[in-house]
Amino acid sequence: MNDLRMEQGAAGDTVLRAEGLAMTYAEGKLCTPVFAGLHLQVQAGETVAIVGASGAGKSTLLHLLGGLDMPTDGEVYVAGHKMSALSDAERGRLRNRALGFVYQFHHLLPEFTALENVMLPVLLYGASVAEATARARTLLESVGLGHRLEHKPGELSGGERQRAAVARALVNRPACVLGDEPTGNLDEKTAMTVFELMLELNREHRTSLVVVTHDRGLARRLDRVLELHEGRLRPLD
Repeated sequence: MNDLRMEQGAAGDTVLRAEGLAMTYAEGKLCTPVFAGLHLQVQAGETVAIVGASGAGKSTLLHLLGGLDMPTDGEVYVAGHKMSALSDAERGRLRNRALGFVYQFHHLLPEFTALENVMLPVLLYGASVAEATARARTLLESVGLGHRLEHKPGELSGGERQRAAVARALVNRPACVLGDEPTGNLDEKTAMTVFELMLELNREHRTSLVVVTHDRGLARRLDRVLELHEGRLRPLD
């Protein structure tokens, strides 16, 4: 079995890399290319926004970067590991250890408390219940939910649910967090609060962020803004 420890080595501080990435959807004899020949490199602690029109393939790209889907062509490297060289189980373990995910909708499990939801990735990584509890509690307190540990998602506000989702994404101390419109389902004030929280945690933990967003004002708060346009990824001036 491959060693899935976090690698630096030749990759230096690169935590996420895509080379010649392409994606084509096939339905019968009809093939629809989404993009081709994409290259992306994300350094430790770097924040990157990806913007583009609806249907440009932003979410598809994020799924490929996270190893949730496999590309038609090209390679993705996470923490120095070539994703296509790993088995499904190994990719799952690497995702759980090296990546965090925050979506537009929180995807918290409704039957579990906030504390239990944030504990789950740690337990899946093989930690003890005591360690999982301690790490989840600390992160929830850091995002202002120390008084909501025993509340289930249905008992939390939209902003509180998204803050819990951010805590869950960070609980395994990933190298990179991938956000797919993480504030898109929130009102403007709450969206700004959650976005500021993600930036604060980025600075504190040196966790890289790659965020797909339609909000160009928020996007320009990040280190780099890239636009996915007509199948190409280009810097946005």
